[in-house]
Amino acid sequence: MKIALISDLHSNREALEAVGQHIERQGIERIFCLGDVVGYAAEPEFCIDFVRERAEICLMGNHDEAVLHDASDFNAHARGAIEFTKKRMKPAWYSGAEKKARWNWLASLPLKHRLGRFLFVHGSPRDPVREYVLSTDGFLNPDKLVGIFKSFESVALGGHTHHPGMHDETMRFSGLDGAECLSMEIPSKGKSFINVGSVGQPRDGDNRACYAVLEEDVITWHRVAYDFTATMKKIMDTGSLSKILASRLQIGK
Repeated sequence: MKIALISDLHSNREALEAVGQHIERQGIERIFCLGDVVGYAAEPEFCIDFVRERAEICLMGNHDEAVLHDASDFNAHARGAIEFTKKRMKPAWYSGAEKKARWNWLASLPLKHRLGRFLFVHGSPRDPVREYVLSTDGFLNPDKLVGIFKSFESVALGGHTHHPGMHDETMRFSGLDGAECLSMEIPSKGKSFINVGSVGQPRDGDNRACYAVLEEDVITWHRVAYDFTATMKKIMDTGSLSKILASRLQIGK
């Protein structure tokens, strides 16, 4: 088994193209997307079409859900991006078939997927769309993390926080610490929660796109450089997306 896991694409075409090419060069044919295809950046249609064509499964993320329903609990920058995305994507009765197909696909995304001992979600196993499993939960909110670990068996994988790494049952989180490529053994016994990182908006201080490759006993993260300045310009050129959504791409925060 070798599956490329992408998550939190956030309408970032340049990052997704770079990651897609990296996956192709490794000869990996299976791709799972763990949600948040849209939001923040300027090209939701491209990212949806990429995932529809290339990914075996795609899960519902909180930004995907917000485009369909409501973003009232989002911060102003994220909410503005949802409004931008909804205006571009929501079809009217006279819209073309492709626009309607994208919207219907987004609405059909499942909340979770299971493959053998692996459970895939966007957020957490007990709230697949919205709950964050933060890298700091082990020492700042251990009761929360204990509750999350009680809600699944074996190995769960998600995204949502944009911080790649692994929690083990000791509540310890191991991150990438700037590595371009890092592999960790997945324990054969006990439980682990793995965050695959973000393709389109990294927030761990590394501005390179991030994705992971899952094998039966190993998870490997890859950081992929891309032209974030092109993505920043597209965000600014919309005239409606927040400047902060552009500037944060440069610093990876």
